[in-house]
Amino acid sequence: MAPSLTSFTDDARIALDNIADRASGLVNPTIRLGVTGLSRAGKTVLISSIVQNLLNGGRLPLFEAVRSGRVSGIRLEEQPDDAIPRFQYEDHIQALVRDRIWPDSTRAISELRLTIDYQSASGWNRLFSPGRLSLDIVDYPGEWLLDLPLLAQDYRQFSNTTAELAQTGIRKELAQDWMQLAATIDMDAPADEMKARRLFEVYSAYLKACKSDERSLSTLPPGRFLMPGDLEGSPALTFAPLPGIAETPAIKGSLRAMMERRFEAYKTVVVKPFFRHHFARLDRQIVLVDALQAINRGPEALEDLERALGDVLGCFRPGHNSFFSSFVTRRIDKVLIAATKADHLHHESHDRLERLTGRLVDRAIQRIGLSGAGFEVMAIASVRATREASVKEGSHMLPVIVGTPMAGETINGERFDGTKTTAIFPGDLPADPTHMFNTLDSDSPDLPDINFVRFRPPSLEGRPGSLNLAVPHIRLDRALQFLLGDRLA
Repeated sequence: MAPSLTSFTDDARIALDNIADRASGLVNPTIRLGVTGLSRAGKTVLISSIVQNLLNGGRLPLFEAVRSGRVSGIRLEEQPDDAIPRFQYEDHIQALVRDRIWPDSTRAISELRLTIDYQSASGWNRLFSPGRLSLDIVDYPGEWLLDLPLLAQDYRQFSNTTAELAQTGIRKELAQDWMQLAATIDMDAPADEMKARRLFEVYSAYLKACKSDERSLSTLPPGRFLMPGDLEGSPALTFAPLPGIAETPAIKGSLRAMMERRFEAYKTVVVKPFFRHHFARLDRQIVLVDALQAINRGPEALEDLERALGDVLGCFRPGHNSFFSSFVTRRIDKVLIAATKADHLHHESHDRLERLTGRLVDRAIQRIGLSGAGFEVMAIASVRATREASVKEGSHMLPVIVGTPMAGETINGERFDGTKTTAIFPGDLPADPTHMFNTLDSDSPDLPDINFVRFRPPSLEGRPGSLNLAVPHIRLDRALQFLLGDRLA
């Protein structure tokens, strides 16, 4: 899919951007690391934990450069892109450490630069390398990434694909108001601003209903309809798909022609600038996946997550960057699919969570050949909110996790107030997820019974009021070694 997302002119502009970036990188070696994931997958928490643990000596035994003592200093520096909001790491850490609340979700793109001073493990490299690497972390909503396939579609394709998906499963009920309204619209009638706005409002309500906590569906383009920002109310965000569009050209001045023009404006004003200025400049990528939430919401949410991940991975340009080719065409040479919230399971199920998540992305990987790039699936917890224990039940010892459920969470009918610590048995994931996926299309899909509740961040021991505390995690060091280890060798 990726080559069809851009025109020759787009590629030429991207090449010029890359030349500028690489020229700067000769003086100051830099990796641009993209962090994305669908809503509430934990992007903000992941970045905050990475920065906090690097700056404050967190336990990172599998991050070789830190473990061996070759890293002599890590510091925050001014980001190179003045037009991009700074990732407010300090505010997020205060929320996590001092207030024990999860920080606000990602609503727009942001950036943060860390610079690492290190000594190369190779004597030869020490002669030619400055021993300094800047890490530009780029945080952006996964919903924006799901917009990139729109670049390869026209308005009729977008409308037909959206209408077809809206007739499946729970979506059919949620889309009724939009589909009924669309059926009354004469798309060849003169353009009418009020009708266009009403269609947009009803279609947006359908997307919001799909995204709600009790459904947790993932494939919901256009992404800016759910987070419009400063474009709210603009014509580029005031359109909706119209089912049943004929293959004949739109009548000039008609409602359909208005919708087509606004769809193209959305791609021009919203999607292409994100692709060119941000996505096409990434070197490495983390995609966060909340598979446990999808399992908890049922087979349709899990199937929709698989579809969304296929769309996300289909946007990447995987492959190895040689020194010379990187000046023209930048490729993402390492992709980490991180199954988040591993702390919501006992460690005995962590490898099962990795296998399940790997199965979610298998088909997309095969389709785009992503396995040729450095690709890994990993179960992690950016901030470990629970600890493990055992509870005796009869003659058996039951593995449980212990934490403080968030206010409003319920377990076996008990509603928690956000202060009480409790132990729960989270359930077991299947050792082989193949059967689970094979039954998704059946009338009675076989999904595991997982006790999934949201926990508050942990209470950290240290100097009262201090924010300079390492944050407990699961496999963050392994993730950093995969993403950065070769550049710090």
